[in-house]
Amino acid sequence: MTENALDYSRIDPTEAAATGMALAVHAAVKPAAPAVVDRFGEHSWRDLNDKANRLANYIREANLKPDDGIALLASNRVEFIEVMMAAFRTGTRVTPINWHLTGEEIGYIVNNSDAKIFIAEHQFAHKLDSLASFAPKIERFLAIGGEINGHQVYDTELALCDPENISDPVHGGTMLYTSGTTGHPKGVYRKERPVLLPDYSEVGFNHDQPVDLCTGPAYHAAPLLIDVLTPIVSGATVVMMDRWDAEQTLELIDKHKVTHCHMVATMFHRMLSLPDATRAKYDISSVKQIIHGAAPCPVHVKHKMIEWFGPVLIEYYAATEGGGGFLVGSEEWLTKPGTVGKPGPEFDNKILDDEGNPVGAGETGTIYMRAPDQGRFVYYKDDSKTDSSYRGDYFTLGDMGYFDQDGYLFLTGRTAELIISGGVNIYPQDVDNEVMQHPAVHDVCSIGVPNEEWGEEVKSVVQLNDGIEPSDQLANDLREFARARLPNFKCPKTIDFADDLPRLPTGKIQRRLVRAPYWEGRDKSI
Repeated sequence: MTENALDYSRIDPTEAAATGMALAVHAAVKPAAPAVVDRFGEHSWRDLNDKANRLANYIREANLKPDDGIALLASNRVEFIEVMMAAFRTGTRVTPINWHLTGEEIGYIVNNSDAKIFIAEHQFAHKLDSLASFAPKIERFLAIGGEINGHQVYDTELALCDPENISDPVHGGTMLYTSGTTGHPKGVYRKERPVLLPDYSEVGFNHDQPVDLCTGPAYHAAPLLIDVLTPIVSGATVVMMDRWDAEQTLELIDKHKVTHCHMVATMFHRMLSLPDATRAKYDISSVKQIIHGAAPCPVHVKHKMIEWFGPVLIEYYAATEGGGGFLVGSEEWLTKPGTVGKPGPEFDNKILDDEGNPVGAGETGTIYMRAPDQGRFVYYKDDSKTDSSYRGDYFTLGDMGYFDQDGYLFLTGRTAELIISGGVNIYPQDVDNEVMQHPAVHDVCSIGVPNEEWGEEVKSVVQLNDGIEPSDQLANDLREFARARLPNFKCPKTIDFADDLPRLPTGKIQRRLVRAPYWEGRDKSI
């Protein structure tokens, strides 16, 4: 410790979080304990903090100022967290990039974000052949885990930098890009960044050995906040999965005594589909919280998860852009099956019809959330997109739903996914929830396809369980199954089968990609 360095072992992590230095507190208190476990092994709090400091000093030596940008292309590994923690203490904003994107798409985000440092993992080098697309604004390139043409080696460069805690940290943050449904992705930018505080609440990391399992890609907003940043600033060990697998999830929970994790409904379905003998092999009793969101969870699936894991599920409805505040625990959800929660009094949300008028209880409309007074987002360098998302102080993601008489929100779909048949609105999630219960179905995506008389008709595209072959008879059985559970106008008129369904890395089905081939060559898609 240098002569004028702070003694972080005596500082409260909540106080240190204001400058992005909560990690330094945990490193001072428990230096040798594991902070991160990835496919390469265990990494201590001391090592994580030292590497974050080395990168922080590298960033400053590169003359980056507060609010300058860093772009990161990396899988779930410890260096991902090192970059985050360095940005959080240097006032810079880091943009983690979806590594499933093409090189052209990656180049667009790097350039659009005005990043000055680009840090990439060597396994994605094949996507970076055309460095000219990155070069105009990037001043330094770093390669993680191996060599990339035109990049300096991350570990070699950081070995030359000081590992001591910087004496004048400045609070930084992230600028994430939304996936979007049309056009280029948009950066969600905040000039005033909210402080990321430790979570020591009743359902948070308030016990002796909290362990969080990061099941999804860390570049995505929900896993990043819930499974990476909040656990780290709270002093919890983070176990990072490289690729999600149902049985491996149970194995890691058992092995590391995982207490917290974030999942999506698809993960629930696939875990529940494991043979009983496989599920029984693993001890899951350490789990204290499974928080889930990103897509509606069928009621029957959630019931089965609660029966299996106990009342540890917490569902949320929120946005990368902020706002919302919808959260519901298992016991409350069981009194309102299907709800995504009821916001606290500090949140302000409303549901409006197409003319912008409030709708009554039980009536479906577009959901609007009041943007926070501080840290309000804009879409980076896209005023028109920002303006189109706001209605006064409220913004929308295009999601649709209704409030019941008690103020609980129920989601019904998205405006972009709405099926309109004969002037009647049909929400595809309603159809999916019922077809999904057929024992032959692994997953399903219902869409609107062209119908000359009605405009659209309902089609369900079904992925079958292993060992089950598609057939005309099975398609008929599925339609009859749906008719027994749905009003006739909602029932799929046709069934198609698919070997797989296109998904975001979070597991959420990309309904527009399923829908697109059926509308190819038409002037309008509705």
